[in-house]
Amino acid sequence: MTSKYTASTAFLEALHEAGVSYIFANFGSDHPAMIESLAEAKKSSKLLPEVIISPHEMVALSAANGYAQVTGEPQAVIVHVECGTQNLGGAVHNSAKGRTPVLIFAGASPFTQEGEATGSRNEFIHWIQDVADQRGIVRGYTKYDNEIRSAKNIKQLVHRAIQFAASDPKGPVYLVGPREVMEEETEPVAIETDRWQPIAPSALPPQGIKEIVNALTKAQKPLIVTSYAGRNQETVKELIRLSERLAIPVIESVPNYMNFPSTHSMHCGYQWNAPEQNELLAAADCVLVIDSDVPWIPLINKPSSECDVYYIDVDPLKEQMPLWYIPSKHFFKADSYTALLQLNECVSSLVLNEGEIEKRRQRITRIHESQRAEWRQKEQINGEEISPEYLTACIREITDENTIILNEGISNYETIYKHMLAEAPGSIMGSGGGALGWHGGAAIGAKLADPLKKVISLTGDGSYFFSVPSTVHWMARKYNTPFLTIIYNNRGWKSPKLSTLGVHPNGVANETNEFWVDFAPPSDLAGIAEAAGGAYAKAVKHPDELKEALKQALAALEEGRSAVLDVYLPSIQSENKKPAHSGLYSH
Repeated sequence: MTSKYTASTAFLEALHEAGVSYIFANFGSDHPAMIESLAEAKKSSKLLPEVIISPHEMVALSAANGYAQVTGEPQAVIVHVECGTQNLGGAVHNSAKGRTPVLIFAGASPFTQEGEATGSRNEFIHWIQDVADQRGIVRGYTKYDNEIRSAKNIKQLVHRAIQFAASDPKGPVYLVGPREVMEEETEPVAIETDRWQPIAPSALPPQGIKEIVNALTKAQKPLIVTSYAGRNQETVKELIRLSERLAIPVIESVPNYMNFPSTHSMHCGYQWNAPEQNELLAAADCVLVIDSDVPWIPLINKPSSECDVYYIDVDPLKEQMPLWYIPSKHFFKADSYTALLQLNECVSSLVLNEGEIEKRRQRITRIHESQRAEWRQKEQINGEEISPEYLTACIREITDENTIILNEGISNYETIYKHMLAEAPGSIMGSGGGALGWHGGAAIGAKLADPLKKVISLTGDGSYFFSVPSTVHWMARKYNTPFLTIIYNNRGWKSPKLSTLGVHPNGVANETNEFWVDFAPPSDLAGIAEAAGGAYAKAVKHPDELKEALKQALAALEEGRSAVLDVYLPSIQSENKKPAHSGLYSH
């Protein structure tokens, strides 16, 4: 049979040219030409991205997100018309809010019905799945969307889309192609890929460098706040360099990467939703915010009105956030790595007051050490129940420099960051967004990105449900991406309870302890992974069982099997009824 060179062939070639390694695919009736082109390529040993069959679209996009978060390289997701687009669910939100580059392609129902072109409607579903504005489903989250209307310029559209995705602020892009167009025969087009590179990183203006450095060096109590500087691992080194040279403490506010070594003497903890004022933030006379969407929550925690705030970010306007503002003296749109290089070079040329810097270094070191001593006290076994602090400390013992931690612990986000004591850039990350279920697919993507790494996914029981674990563990076995999942299981959604108490601390819900969030009777969560993907599965209910269970789980990974430990924490129904700070997300 003579092979055809179609729009679908050109599309797949363009992905390969752009450096895409994997297509996370959930094919449907709109993809015959794509499937035919892939089959022809396999038959002729033609190099194209590898297809990863993804039985659920949420998992597909989460896997692409995880791969891109580890490597910085955008991958592709292929879904079925508007139904598959909607089934991407919250993963699109995570990709947008986490600024993760990915190309999403969806087919579209055929636009002919009487055989006018190859691919014309021949199934009843083609009428039902024809909607007025398919691209509008995700337009509020994508950096770029377009419809492929011709085979002749399809490569240019793909490369343009990926250029958008990979340029700061990075994010998802969406292309849609009707079946007739994707079946259209065409002539091959050569693309010079070096002409389609991402936009070069932006830098601070010369006057901005001088102003920030002058403010930091004159300040008595300077402070740095960051959330995602660590998405570029080289940025961490430059942040350490600036902090060490001027003895500036660093706070991580709602982090979704390892931004600064937790064990470093200038690291002064984490900020989340606690209803209390951070003392360092309140006392600061100059704050440098670098790469942070939510550097503080001003209702209860903010710098003083006399404090000078300087803000550096690739998206300082937060263009996708209708309500957002902080009282910054100046906002700078710049790449954090480039900006820190500039600031450090300027600082290195100055004559500084070394005595004042050393006094501050000693004071901040004492604060750091006091914090860590307090954290260590909470890691002790206390009674018959497993505390999240003790669980995290035990997990820390089985990690090394070759481990990637995925944190979707929800009400235990802060606990995980505090007690993992992450030191290495790239060693811990979160979704960057607020849609739950990222961790499962992201673990597959992270393992594909770096097969030699040990991937450990830490999740709440609620977010475990959201992750579609049956799909996740089927994929993990099929594509040889074993990882360890540890469920922080309190048998319910704790965060909505905390959110309610944060607004109504003395309300009726607190009085009656009725929040409609408990999962009683509990499910066999680990058993889902065992049934779907042959994972090692175990429920752990007593502190004495924990370390041996972790040992057995690691042994399963060595055998090439995934493992899931369902660790029972104190139940949300058994906790004392008392006001508490709200959770990070709605679930």
